[in-house]
Amino acid sequence: MLNGFKDFILRGNVISMAIGLAVGAAFTAVVTGFSTAFITPLIGLATGSVGDFSTAEFTVEGAIFPYGKFLAAAIAFLITAAVLYFCVVVPMTKVQNRFAKEEEVDIKAALRDCPRCYSSIPAIASRCGHCTSEVEPEPEALSLAKLPVQR
Repeated sequence: MLNGFKDFILRGNVISMAIGLAVGAAFTAVVTGFSTAFITPLIGLATGSVGDFSTAEFTVEGAIFPYGKFLAAAIAFLITAAVLYFCVVVPMTKVQNRFAKEEEVDIKAALRDCPRCYSSIPAIASRCGHCTSEVEPEPEALSLAKLPVQR
């Protein structure tokens, strides 16, 4: 029972996930700190409130609503999402597209009907496998299969 648990923990994907979570938490702390130290006070100055607006609140019948904390958290989230998208997702997508292999074309996948017996035959076939009548291969299928067009 403990051997199975040990195998599960020592699998590469579990360790990679744990490292990713730790790095993500540290990155979130850095972005939240940046947002709290620089962005939030700048927005507070731009909107006319004095300095940091994360302490802004309003009161309704004795209940205090600290909306400034929510706005600071929302700004930190947007900054984190933007940095991750532009610094991680976009470059990784470009790298994946660069090294993506071209999928091989299955030359038998495209089917058509035989004009004589109406059974399904490959689009590149020059003879029906059912009635043995000669048929013209479809030029598009021949070009996809990188075969010469027959005339």
